[in-house]
Amino acid sequence: MLLDISTLPLAFQFASPGPTLVELGPFLTIRWYGLLIASAVLIGVSLSQYLAKRRKVNPDIISDLALWLIVSAIPSARLYYVLFQWSEYAQKPGDIIAIWKGGIAIHGAIIGGSLAALIFARLQKIPFWQLADLVAPSLILGQAIGRWGNFFNSEAFGRPTNLPWKLFIPYPNRPAGYKNFEYFHPTFLYESLWNLMVFGLLITLFFRDLKRPRLKLGTLALVYMVAYSAGRVWIEGLRTDSLMLGPLRIAQVISLSGMTLGLAGLAWLYLFRRSLPDVVSSPNNQNADEISH
Repeated sequence: MLLDISTLPLAFQFASPGPTLVELGPFLTIRWYGLLIASAVLIGVSLSQYLAKRRKVNPDIISDLALWLIVSAIPSARLYYVLFQWSEYAQKPGDIIAIWKGGIAIHGAIIGGSLAALIFARLQKIPFWQLADLVAPSLILGQAIGRWGNFFNSEAFGRPTNLPWKLFIPYPNRPAGYKNFEYFHPTFLYESLWNLMVFGLLITLFFRDLKRPRLKLGTLALVYMVAYSAGRVWIEGLRTDSLMLGPLRIAQVISLSGMTLGLAGLAWLYLFRRSLPDVVSSPNNQNADEISH
């Protein structure tokens, strides 16, 4: 006899308490979304500095890089989202800068942050892939934390469902065509949990390599690209609010491209035994030597 999980007790049914954490008068409002993003940044920088120390890399370099990433990644994430939702923001141009209301895209942040990191690495004469390996675990952990901002904003959910862990969405937040449905897939939760698993994989590889160095420069960053993208492809297929490029879900297109590039990079490193192209010369196999700043 098969178990119909839709009949299980609704112990996992949940709903957002709202986007606002604290409202202190008419001029100061602390929103969950902003708090989570700030927390993700602080935790991520601290973690990358710790990993840098374990790699005998000057942690001050991570502090300097973090400023570049913040200045580039957050505006890029917002711009990416707005461009694909331009029909909406063209009617309300004042909302373009209202990032506290939600509406940023991680792929935009990755693109903007990667460009900034390339320039930073070039100027500082540091191997880009060394920085990428130190940032990758922090990035995926930050993504796991930041996804909960979608929960508090009642956004980025999936199709209607009656599963025990179904998410209640308020009527105003339901997309057109789904107004009569109350419960939806909590895709933010799926992605957060997936990201935590990817984080566990990257951290395990990192610390194993400290004991027995075998990983080549860029390995952790490439594993991140493949693993995160694989989860995003199937989770994005459940969502009702995907950014679209014609008939295609742009996140799936970018994720499939990321998987392809990541696998090609790993093949380049371990099958062809070649080092990845970089802005400065770096060792072909093991971790880079200690760098100073």
